Amino acid sequence: MQELIKKMFAAGAHYGYSKATRHPSAEKFVYGTKDGMEIIDLEKTAQSLSDAKEFVAKLAADKKQVLFVSSKPEARDALETAAEAIDQPFIAGRWIGGTFTNLDQMKKRTGKLADLKAKRDKGELGKYTKKEQLLISREIEDLEKRFGGVANMKGLPAALFVIDPKAESIAVKEAIKSQVPVIALLNTDGSSENIDYPIYGNDANRTSIKLFVEEIAKSYEEGTKRQK
Repeated sequence: MQELIKKMFAAGAHYGYSKATRHPSAEKFVYGTKDGMEIIDLEKTAQSLSDAKEFVAKLAADKKQVLFVSSKPEARDALETAAEAIDQPFIAGRWIGGTFTNLDQMKKRTGKLADLKAKRDKGELGKYTKKEQLLISREIEDLEKRFGGVANMKGLPAALFVIDPKAESIAVKEAIKSQVPVIALLNTDGSSENIDYPIYGNDANRTSIKLFVEEIAKSYEEGTKRQK
């Protein structure tokens, strides 16, 4: 646990926001203040992270999926890299409305993407005119950009992992409505009231975000080794 706390401290995970922006539910996770900014209690963060990691490992052992989500530019690279490494679905950008609540439509979109890519890879687009091929290529590009990260999502995931639930409020609402447990990295301005596994830490710094994303992904990878 101490080694984890050292890693979080080095990553700047302890930096919160000003007391004026603090959400009441974050109070017990605040250690103190410095220069007007709140300092997060990393011992409590480490325990919260450990609980979330064990939950994720159990899901992996049961061959269940975790959807990684963040629209923050600071999180994009780490999120995509980590999710792809463990073959889990992700949305690194704007949340796609209806991802959980309109699953049939999502399946149609990802199905169309898979179909068009298969035809392209098999050379079946040659029968179309150059203009038609260009339009199809653009459609593939657009679908890949919007739905490529969830192309491997098999129905509802067993959990949602988000960076900053305040920024991803629509995703969290859909998860709650669909009874999908939520794991979240959130700062002192965020509410943990509807989060199953809240992890208080710096959710705005690339280094801090990368650490938490990699810790969750590593737990999933370790959980796959428990599969029967």
